Amino acid sequence: MNRFKASKFRHTEARLPRREAWIGGLRASSVAPYGNHVKASCRWVAFSAEAAGVLGIVPLEGRDGGKRTVSPLCCHSDAVTDFDFSPFDPHLLATGSIDEMVKVWRLPEEGQELPNSAGLMLGPGGGPVDMLQFHPTADGILTSGVGKQVTVWDVGQQQPLTALEAHGDQLQSLSWKHDGCLLGTSCKDKKLRIFDPRASPAASQSVPGHENNKDSRLLWMGASDCLISVGFSQIKEQQE
Repeated sequence: MNRFKASKFRHTEARLPRREAWIGGLRASSVAPYGNHVKASCRWVAFSAEAAGVLGIVPLEGRDGGKRTVSPLCCHSDAVTDFDFSPFDPHLLATGSIDEMVKVWRLPEEGQELPNSAGLMLGPGGGPVDMLQFHPTADGILTSGVGKQVTVWDVGQQQPLTALEAHGDQLQSLSWKHDGCLLGTSCKDKKLRIFDPRASPAASQSVPGHENNKDSRLLWMGASDCLISVGFSQIKEQQE
């Protein structure tokens, strides 16, 4: 008897849109940050543009079935390193940059012009902002990674809630568990840490990570307590 359940998605295939609905010819940024190059809400898609400090903003759905256009959002005075949409508001976008600032933008409804200035700014944070992630279950909570430090912000109050215990080296990734109770981080010191920011700024667990010096990323497995670390060797072989 097979002890593994058959996946109901085993025959699922992605359905590509028609070619006329594709958006091509985009020039993405050549900066290689620890954060993301593309993110989407249920209304907008944002991606790192070629120009420093600029994101490309595209509506997820074309207006009246028409062609979608790319609009530039001039965010920062230096390269954008990471950005994230709020899970509670599809128009709320947070951006971080080498200029040490975190900015929160309110994107308009489709057909309106993008804002010229951010709704609010957090920082400067003492170094380039490497990564950003909104809390998955608490509205208005944003986490930033700068160098060796992780800060949890209250966006509404525009102030930090807590600064987690400093890491031994440069942060490489951070990831909230899906229920928002734990935060995992990976670091160049080859350690994986798990925090409960509500209980203590110190890590509740610290385990060895990948032995190589390449970047690593953390992912939580669904609603379970399983945390996966993915790293890449010099020949780009995935390690788990």
